[in-house]
Amino acid sequence: MLSACNRIVPRLGAWLAVLLVITALLPGNTASAQPAPAGLTNTDVTFHNGDVTLHGTVVAPAGGDAKHPGVVLAHGSGPRQRDALRPQAEAFARAGIVALIADKRTEGYTQFHRDFEALADDAIAGVEVLRARPDVDPGRVGVWGFSEGGWISPLAGSRSAHVAFVITVGGSGLPPARVQAWSNGNYLAHAGVSNSLLRPLGVDFTRLLAKAGLFGAADHDPVPPLEHLHQPLLGIFFGHDQSTASQESMAIFRDALTRGGNEHYNLRVIPEANHRMHASADGFTASDEFAPGFFDLMTSWVNGLGHGLPVASADAPPHQDRQSVPLEPSSWYESLWAQLTAFVLILVCFLIYPVSALIRRLRSRRDPVPARAAARTLAATGPVAALGALLFLGYVAINAGQTVGPVVLGRPVVWLVLQLLAVGAAIAFAATVLAWWRGRSTLAGWAKLRLGTLALGGVVFLPWAAYWGLFTV
Repeated sequence: MLSACNRIVPRLGAWLAVLLVITALLPGNTASAQPAPAGLTNTDVTFHNGDVTLHGTVVAPAGGDAKHPGVVLAHGSGPRQRDALRPQAEAFARAGIVALIADKRTEGYTQFHRDFEALADDAIAGVEVLRARPDVDPGRVGVWGFSEGGWISPLAGSRSAHVAFVITVGGSGLPPARVQAWSNGNYLAHAGVSNSLLRPLGVDFTRLLAKAGLFGAADHDPVPPLEHLHQPLLGIFFGHDQSTASQESMAIFRDALTRGGNEHYNLRVIPEANHRMHASADGFTASDEFAPGFFDLMTSWVNGLGHGLPVASADAPPHQDRQSVPLEPSSWYESLWAQLTAFVLILVCFLIYPVSALIRRLRSRRDPVPARAAARTLAATGPVAALGALLFLGYVAINAGQTVGPVVLGRPVVWLVLQLLAVGAAIAFAATVLAWWRGRSTLAGWAKLRLGTLALGGVVFLPWAAYWGLFTV
């Protein structure tokens, strides 16, 4: 049986390898497998920015000998594939504008490190791809950027004169970490989280990540690229954008462009729309359809550039319920290393108690410990509350506060449970310290050490938990 398997498995492996090669060569087995809609064409392209190879698809009007404008589309945050922007690319192509969508680079782009200059140069490389096409007017190729791409597209325009125009969609005039903290607060408040918890849940953990260098491009300043941008710019903002502070950003865009001498910008507001360009009455719930007029605004503006440069103008900015605030400088105890040291110390001190008890039991040794129930409670609730708080804060940061689960009494249920555990740990800490103090002269050395270590964990845990809002009413 074994010898038969040894003969069959290699053969199966060889046939599987051949099958995979044939499958890879079949038409349509690419990231752009979607067939082009009627009247449009899809062309896969490979291009380079330095040592990085980029893969994309050009969506273009079918047929004709006309020279079309072109646009390179830049993604929002996170790892993205080209098809995420296919609806926008097809809308451009239907309007006679050749569009390039590409898979976002992974080299130099992670949650912790984001090279906006490299992303801008990727967009510029895409501009050169379109400029070389026979169906594109090389003097009319621009860059479009959504959300995070709203930082990228002006940066690309400021770095290359070959970028003929710039479009930002839901772009921010604020640094990434500041606008993220503002956005977290919006979603948490909408979920019903009380105002007293917006700072520990929505701001402080983002600030910790930013100051520790774990938030990519946290302090990127979008103003200098805008000040050095001389090409026409269309900035599209949304009336119910809960992820970008549109009111503040519009003012920053207008002031920076004006200071730089740019007289060819248009800042427009689509009132009933959310950050993701969809029709919405509040920014939190939305239809599956793009906001009415969104595509027409973009395409008519680009096509209008063929008839002359636009005159600077701006719509009235939308209302903001909350203003963003700069992230405060961190004190020493707010640094990553101080927080991690406190967290590790809490876990070690609390876990020594049950581990030492197990060791003593295995050795058939038992020392009487006063307030045993309180000590056990502290050793159990303390580390669970600390670890749970850290995990939940990380979860809120990862999903930008948009999902926190059910909220009761102004608290996410998970956080409410953690707060109850923290209160239980505080009460158990008081009882443990009292028992340790009363028995300090009669306790055996081993028992005294166990209680003392447990008490030390409580001394560190209480201010740590208070800082992260576990005792916040």
